[in-house]
Amino acid sequence: MKTSLLLYRSAIAAAVLAAAGAAVLAVLASRTEADIAGHRERVVVQARQAAPAAASAQALAALPAPVQRWIAFTFRGAAPPQASHVELTMDGRFRRPRSDTFTPTRAEQTIALHTPALVFAATTPLLPGVPALTARAYDAYAGGQMEMKAKLLGAVTVVDEPASPTLNRISLRRWLLESPLYPMALLPGGAVRWEAIDAQHARAVVTLGDDSASLVATFGDDGRLLRFDAEEDGDLRTAYHGSGEHAARDDYEAVDGMMIPKRFVVARAAGGRILPFWEGRVTSIRFASGD
Repeated sequence: MKTSLLLYRSAIAAAVLAAAGAAVLAVLASRTEADIAGHRERVVVQARQAAPAAASAQALAALPAPVQRWIAFTFRGAAPPQASHVELTMDGRFRRPRSDTFTPTRAEQTIALHTPALVFAATTPLLPGVPALTARAYDAYAGGQMEMKAKLLGAVTVVDEPASPTLNRISLRRWLLESPLYPMALLPGGAVRWEAIDAQHARAVVTLGDDSASLVATFGDDGRLLRFDAEEDGDLRTAYHGSGEHAARDDYEAVDGMMIPKRFVVARAAGGRILPFWEGRVTSIRFASGD
């Protein structure tokens, strides 16, 4: 009888502890989602404060020839929609740093169109067949400052990278690397300027305050922006992927009167190797106004 009572009490104690642990995890996970929501709001506020600059006919005519082809292909002679930011969702697969294994991943982004600012949040399962066991990661960049976090179950921090000059520049390049998804950001008069290279390539340079970053764009004969590449090797030793040094895009579709690439491959690049770490497809895209 005493043994049965002891087992019964032990089972109750274990259940209470498990429930308490689950409750703590739930509270911590809700705080993580609140943090992500706060970063999104900051991005949206900055987006609404950045007025788009009208591109003059003279500025458009001065662009490198492949960029002019891209504008003709992308906008089809129409003005871009009046919007301050874009909201995207993506499905694909992600390879964690220093790993060879890809894992199914879903992500969402909120990105300012006329000033460099964004937040990227992703959910990745940790074990196949166990949907409740996930990692939640996000990168947030606003006001020239970047923050990167990853948490098991949305609660237990495993990556915590605060703002630094290196990460801030990586995030500035990240905004540029993603810009084919919001092509009005690449028009003259904004944060990006173009430099001529040859008939198929041009250099895009983005500047925010004292920081700048650049990528070389490769264009197709029809004007499609096929890929962005950094001109310097990435550092494959870091515990994070950063923005990537290579991004290829295809499967262009019309969205709000613009041609937008839906499929992507983002990779590290070093020593002549291209090492994909995030590849998939944009599943939804919404351009939002400042109202």
